[in-house]
Amino acid sequence: MALSRRRLLQGAGALSLLAGRLGVPALAQPAAASDIPPILFVHGNGDHAALWLTTLWRMESNGVPRERMAAINFTDPLARTDDKVEQAGRSSTEDQRRELAEAIKELKQKTGAARIALVGNSRGGNAIRNAIKNGSGDDVSHAVLCGTPNHGVYAWDDGLGNEFNGRGPFLRGLNDGDSEVTSGTAFLTLRSEGLDKYAQADGRFIGKPGTPTNVTAEGPALKGATNLVLGAVDHRETAYHPCAFREIYKFITGHEPSRIEIVPETTVRLSGLVTGTPGGVPTNRPVPGATVDIYRVSAETGERLGGPLHSSQTGADGRWGPAQVDPSWPLEFVLTSPDAVTTHIYRAPFPRSSEIVHLRAARPLLPADSGAGAILLMSRPRGYFGLPRDIVLFDGKEPADVKSGVPTDAVTTLRLPAADIGRPVVAIFNGERIVMRAWPASENRIAVAELTY
Repeated sequence: MALSRRRLLQGAGALSLLAGRLGVPALAQPAAASDIPPILFVHGNGDHAALWLTTLWRMESNGVPRERMAAINFTDPLARTDDKVEQAGRSSTEDQRRELAEAIKELKQKTGAARIALVGNSRGGNAIRNAIKNGSGDDVSHAVLCGTPNHGVYAWDDGLGNEFNGRGPFLRGLNDGDSEVTSGTAFLTLRSEGLDKYAQADGRFIGKPGTPTNVTAEGPALKGATNLVLGAVDHRETAYHPCAFREIYKFITGHEPSRIEIVPETTVRLSGLVTGTPGGVPTNRPVPGATVDIYRVSAETGERLGGPLHSSQTGADGRWGPAQVDPSWPLEFVLTSPDAVTTHIYRAPFPRSSEIVHLRAARPLLPADSGAGAILLMSRPRGYFGLPRDIVLFDGKEPADVKSGVPTDAVTTLRLPAADIGRPVVAIFNGERIVMRAWPASENRIAVAELTY
């Protein structure tokens, strides 16, 4: 029988506060590695593996070995407009099923496990359900679907070929029968209590305001699954929020995590892929010939403290690194990719190592940027900015381009006059603070404060 649980949440807040609110008994102990199936994390539409960074760190902080986890990077992560019609740089549901089936096989072979657990956000849940139902069911012990539009983003009679149409053949095929899950695999769904922009009754978030979507906030729930409501989380937070981590961990291991906070390592090694957006379409195809330079910067001014800590150029595989850094250092990544803007990415300190610090150049300069001396972006990959739910301050002001109500915006833009080039700019989201520098747009440069949480 499906179970619903409400968790009241008033924004992401500082992680220290979250850890306190979500604290578990001091006697809770990490599960033995042998008791936990290997876990494969599956990202959503247009995204990449790096979004699972904090989840992996929390898993490691609870004793799950790094080598028993993986995060897939779909080659072309963006869905087609019509699932059956080829579209440059986009993938079909069958493309994703095949790639996921191969990743399941690889993780099983690497770990020697008979079965593994799958955790997916948004479109990643579609791929998980498709893989389990059509070939990989015997390989999967647990499936966690976070914010997955299991009954569609909309359910209309037009556009039936779209993967996200609840009346289309893809989702009708997955939802056919009295139970909407595949027997033999334990299913958990996690959803928002009304703040998921892809589970809304009105079509305003998909370009059709006033048109009923025929989908509600309960759209991600499945008959036959354990269905939990996390509270006032947004679409991405259904997967990447600390509350989501707690439920993912508990469902797979059978008990509470011993901690929510991330335990720092003494020495941190970072590496990843450089990928691109040809024609404006985000892909996870490697970009050769890109240069990655990393600098330690001041937490108060964003100014570089010495020369580069690391410098490398990507080969055919698109990989950069490894770079060794201290877990207390704020960093500036300078990404110079062919035919793209030079991107200065400012990041809070990395508490733990990772091989999925994937980098993409910022969007190109736009007509709206004309006349600006510097272009700065504040980006939240693992969630959206919600007003008034969250504290969002960019250069001392609440951004005018972040809409109130249901969180829909993950990036906000600041344009500064030429006189401000070189000065520090502060980006604040709840308990996270990043200080960046304004770089000249005339040199085809954009600065990005990329939030961790």
